Amino acid sequence: MVDIRKIITMREMVFSELGVAAPRPVMRAVGMAVIRNPFAGQFVDDLRPLFEAGAMLGERLMPDLVKLLDGPAVSYGKGALVGVDGEMEHGGACVHPMLGKPMRAAIGGGKAVISSNAKVAAAGASLDVPLGHKDDAWSFPHFDTITVSVADAPRPNEILVVIAIADGGRLRNRCGTEPIR
Repeated sequence: MVDIRKIITMREMVFSELGVAAPRPVMRAVGMAVIRNPFAGQFVDDLRPLFEAGAMLGERLMPDLVKLLDGPAVSYGKGALVGVDGEMEHGGACVHPMLGKPMRAAIGGGKAVISSNAKVAAAGASLDVPLGHKDDAWSFPHFDTITVSVADAPRPNEILVVIAIADGGRLRNRCGTEPIR
């Protein structure tokens, strides 16, 4: 059973960079859940309850996030901030083994690995959530980041789980489409 303290949903609309308008606005949607960390203050080998928490949060948050975009989701990312009584592995357990399946289901697939970031931090810390194209891990225009924070989370015994999707990549990509060889 996942003990959720709160859920935060955010929609970001990007219209321009440095005064140059985008060909079309890019929408990003972020869902965040603040959950109690059942393993705060202790080392345990079996983190499966956190695997399952990640899956449940994906199933709960993703349908609402998809509705916040103007077009289909083309990029995605995930992450976790673990309160200081936990360890980074607790965040990894929330986002790695089972969260990807409901994310992919909600956006109609996704062949590429879902980029992620997890760290231990105090309440109010920021997390850079990497975004990448859902099907093409090497799509340079979709290498992106959205930074999030919640003023009162994570508390020492909590985990902030973050899911992000977008209907486009960076505005005005000028870095090419692949590595220069």
